[in-house]
This record gives sequence, C-alpha cells and structure tokens, in this order.
Amino acid sequence: MKKTINNKHRILVLGASGYLGNALYKELGPYFKTFGTYRTPKKEFEKNRQFFQYNVEEDDVYEILEACKPSIIISALRGDFHAQTIAHQHISEYALEFGSKVIFLSSANAFDAYSKFPSYELDKTLSHSIYGHFKIKIENLLLRLPKKQVAVLRLPMVFGVNCPRILEMKMRISENEAVEIFPNLIMNVTLDKKVTQQIHYIVNRNKYGVFHLGSTDLVHHDEFVKQILNFVSEKKAKLKHVYTTNDDRYLAVLPKFNKLPKHLQITSDFVLEELCK
Repeated sequence: MKKTINNKHRILVLGASGYLGNALYKELGPYFKTFGTYRTPKKEFEKNRQFFQYNVEEDDVYEILEACKPSIIISALRGDFHAQTIAHQHISEYALEFGSKVIFLSSANAFDAYSKFPSYELDKTLSHSIYGHFKIKIENLLLRLPKKQVAVLRLPMVFGVNCPRILEMKMRISENEAVEIFPNLIMNVTLDKKVTQQIHYIVNRNKYGVFHLGSTDLVHHDEFVKQILNFVSEKKAKLKHVYTTNDDRYLAVLPKFNKLPKHLQITSDFVLEELCK
C-alpha cells in the first residue's frame, strides 16, 4: 500500500548522514516532507535533492533553515562543541521567529556527575564531563523557547545491528585487541529502531517536554556487553576491565513522568533479542 505524505510538517534532520540521524531520516521520510544534512560528500547524498551539505564548523545553519523552511527541526548533529552551540543559538532564534519545533537528541551524560541513583526527567542536570556540559548547555538554551516548541530526548547507550559500538567490538576482536567493559557501571540501553519509532510518535502527537528514551530496566555494562560478544563473534573476545570507581555507579535515564505508550517502551532483553537475531 502506498504511503501518503503528511504535508502538515516539513522536517529537517540535522546530521542525517550520521548513524542515528540517517535512521531517523529513513523512518520519517516516507511520511513527511523530510530534509537532511550531510557533512562529507557522498554520491547517495549529493543525488538526493532533499539533502544539503552542511559543515557545522564552517557553514551557517540559517541558510539551510531558510532553504527548507522546516516546521520541525531535529538535531542529531555531531562536531565541534563551540560550533554546535552557535548553530543551536541560530536554530533557537529561527524557531522563535517562525514557530518551528525543535527536537534535540541529548544524552544520559547530562547526569554523569550523579552516581548513586538513576536519573528521571525532572531531575536537575549535572555533569563532570565536557560532553555532558555541552549537552546541558544546549538543553538549557532550547528549554527557554515556548514549552510547546521543544522536546529534549535524553538517550542512554544506543545499540543496533550495525551500530558504531558493535562494529568497533567486531574490529577489536578481529585485530586481537581487548574490548573495554565497566563492571561497576549500571546503565540502561536502547535500540536504534525503537528510538526512531519513539521520535515518530512524538512528531505525530505533537509531544513536547523532556523524554528519557532508555529501557525501563537497568543492566550492568560488563554483563550486557559480554552477552553481545557471545553473538557478534565466534572468536573469544579479550576483555579489559575498567574500574572508574570502587562502588557501583549509575548512568541511566529512566522514564517516569513522560512515559510513552506501552508498545513504544523497551527493555534491555528486547535490545539483546534484536541484536542477536
């Protein structure tokens, strides 16, 4: 059956050539007028008239915004943090002027200064890492917009069949290098295709606010990675145990106040089942 394009929204995915950004573009493209940006020239992107080349360090995002006139801007950008901050300031100004909605892919690292408990949507952010600081800065910038115009999506570790993390594990095994595991790290996880479904729902239902898109349960990093390694390679992997603390440390973003419908929630077992098919 032919899918009907929903003309209500024009969506721009910033970072649509990246791993998660590209999965998002493919999820939303059949249903909405969807545009994307790519950084490095590639034939598949250059031929696609919905794609614009954009280098966050050199180009002004305003030009892309004016060309696409998006009603929804999804930021899955990567690159220099200072350049990204300027880009998000311009995105915020554009959204304020034209009423666009901004969906920002943030991270569990917005809470990496807290180690005793998992984090929920309304908890105060605090980070000791440069990456976490950067994510918090962008979150705070965007959350100043009218509340119905912004959705902040905090993600834990994202896995998928050919995700960068899995590919790196395979590469390390093939080169006889050790795979790092963190025995004291308690986290939650998610799956690339579940994240794209969740974002599709948020777009469709005009949801706004802060969302934690991680699994509803917690896992130890070392146990979870060992289970993945059993399936990704027949060759036994060398393991490097990394202890950042003597005690258990939480880095988990659990959904509590802004829960999505049951069919869009996910467990760590489901992630493993999908990876091990």
